[in-house]
Amino acid sequence: MRTARIVPLVVATALFMENTDSTVLATSLPAIAADMGEDPIALKLALTSYLVSLAIFIPISGWAADRYGARTVFRWALAVFMAGSLACAASNSLGWFVAARFLQGMGGAMMVPVGRLVLLRSVPKGELVQALATLTIPALVGPVIGPPLGGLITTALHWRWIFFINLPIGLAGILLATRYFQDIKEEARPPLDLLGFVLSGAGLASLMLGLASSGRHLLPEVLSWACTGAGVVLCGLYLAHSRRVEHPVIRLDLLRYPTFRAAVLGGSLFRIGTGAIPFLLPLMLQLGFGLDPLHSGLITFAAAAGALFMKTIAARILRAFGFRAVMTLNAVVAACLLAVNGLFTAGTPHAVIIAVLLVGGCFRSLQFTAVNAIAYADVDPRDMSAATSLASVAQQLSLSIGVAFGAFVLQSAAEWHGRGDIRAEDFGPAFLAVAVVSGISALSFRRLAPEAGAEVSGHRIVRAKPTADAA
Repeated sequence: MRTARIVPLVVATALFMENTDSTVLATSLPAIAADMGEDPIALKLALTSYLVSLAIFIPISGWAADRYGARTVFRWALAVFMAGSLACAASNSLGWFVAARFLQGMGGAMMVPVGRLVLLRSVPKGELVQALATLTIPALVGPVIGPPLGGLITTALHWRWIFFINLPIGLAGILLATRYFQDIKEEARPPLDLLGFVLSGAGLASLMLGLASSGRHLLPEVLSWACTGAGVVLCGLYLAHSRRVEHPVIRLDLLRYPTFRAAVLGGSLFRIGTGAIPFLLPLMLQLGFGLDPLHSGLITFAAAAGALFMKTIAARILRAFGFRAVMTLNAVVAACLLAVNGLFTAGTPHAVIIAVLLVGGCFRSLQFTAVNAIAYADVDPRDMSAATSLASVAQQLSLSIGVAFGAFVLQSAAEWHGRGDIRAEDFGPAFLAVAVVSGISALSFRRLAPEAGAEVSGHRIVRAKPTADAA
């Protein structure tokens, strides 16, 4: 089997496990909160702690793969993720659960970026879009089956059982990597920027902990603000440090590539908006509309089904119209569909909700495929490892900010009405706010050149012949 086919399928095992885990958990959040005696909004920490852990350890994933071998790091990452899953299943308090999710994130920080790095180094650029689509099709099966599976397990058994799903999947990934991965190493690797790793990791962790714990969840309000301030200072110190060292752990100089810059900045804005969906949607259906986890999961899977369908035609759309046109218009359409979620009520027919989620999933999937492909269109192969780390850090941080931002607007809407409990009418402002952020990303994509990304999409720019007036 060709490398462009087998390597994406192996990496997809890790993505399948990670995506299944996140979607199963999102459906079960209200039940977990009730079992632990916590405010459902406080469970945003379970989502953000995982994403923050990813952001901390992803920057050294490329260095670890170059130092110890991609296959070795990938297999150990799967093992750590499985250990974190067992710790989640054993959790009996919010603090324990957040710590277990952080451990899961340590594994996720290595397995997906390292797998993607193997893919980028093994597949020719001309086959990159198709390879990425092949990678994400099996991985998207996780979000399709995750919500109904999580709802079924939570309703019929107990939420703790949802974390045992990862064990057989992780074992399969270890076996596949052992057989099909080359243990790729980079002999001319730069030294690890240990001080930069400490500054960036501590800064990002403090910043996101402060933002996510606002509202007196897990930490007192004064400590939340202190963490946020410390995070800003530490991140500032890292920026100063990165300008003085030759090989910083997060290479911000890679933003000099126009396509990479647009993918990181515009993609981050888009993900801030869409990152709130797995948090807001199950809460709206269960807390706002009174559905049980099973029926909630049977509705929310529609978005993943739409994304799965779009992966089959995304490459053809990009070849036909080009990256700039597709990403600019698609960002606006996807944002509008996201805002429509806030118009749902308990009386909205489920068929209508499913249809909107299905179409919205299609447009979001097209955007993610385009962003992931164009990010590396112009990056020099020598910079690929560092670019993968930076793009992954930006992705996870934006998703984490999306959860925190969506939760903040949701809680603010409830407090605006003079109550502490969350009701159906509070979700409209939250969906509108995150949709606006997603729509703003179109401005970044509009700045791209018309021919941007043509090398990886195969799109040909047809230019009019100069007329006599033009001459």
